[in-house]
Amino acid sequence: MIHAFCKISKEEGVRALYSGIKAAVLRQSSYGTIKIGCYHTLKRLLVPNPANDSLPTNVLCGVCSGVISSTVANPTDVVKIRMQAQQASFSGNANNGGIIVSFLTIYHQEGTRGLWRGVSPTAQRAAIIAGVQLPAYDWVKTAIINHQIMGDTVATHFVSSIVAGLAACVASNPVDVAKTRMMNQKQLKVHLQKACQSRRIYKNTVDCLFKTATTEGFLALYKGFIPSWLRMGPWNIIFFLTYEQLKKLNTVLTHSDERWC
Repeated sequence: MIHAFCKISKEEGVRALYSGIKAAVLRQSSYGTIKIGCYHTLKRLLVPNPANDSLPTNVLCGVCSGVISSTVANPTDVVKIRMQAQQASFSGNANNGGIIVSFLTIYHQEGTRGLWRGVSPTAQRAAIIAGVQLPAYDWVKTAIINHQIMGDTVATHFVSSIVAGLAACVASNPVDVAKTRMMNQKQLKVHLQKACQSRRIYKNTVDCLFKTATTEGFLALYKGFIPSWLRMGPWNIIFFLTYEQLKKLNTVLTHSDERWC
């Protein structure tokens, strides 16, 4: 990872590390806002009293919020990937014209379907992450407060966010490995023609996970775990700390009892 970081910085400049940053910010702001909003709204619809929250209910709400938010925000994810990849057929408009031109280019060239390309695997991954991340945060935070280890403080939010990020990364990394291999199986097929005569190496996500684990070992499902954690960990800490402070600010300004949180 460090080698890749240095090589990109040297060959393409530091700005290359932030390729597609505008689309990435748009994606995270839309996806994250919808996800956390749906999560707490669904929780209060199913369990009006926050004191009666249960882990299965939170997991269900997390999964649903992940699917909804990733589906709605999928166009921003497509644009982000295109801008970061800087494909020859798209880089001119994507990088020089900005996000709006990128959206319009995809729409005119590929139609509405182009904006929702890859929505199924993206939603599956989001369901796993949100179904683990959000309930884990709530569970750890509640346990710390109920056992009087710490109060409802920044330190509690910090610890809870670290655990939530680690849990989400552990749960989602095998899916990321499978997703990457399935997307690249055409290139892999070239190197495996003698060993595999079928058109596809992997039939689906489950087949990819099974074949990877049996041929390369279980740990192969966690290739790239450290870079994933280094990305997801800080993101979780910043997100949950900011969210908790905004929630407290909202309570002060509106005199709300945080019923929806």
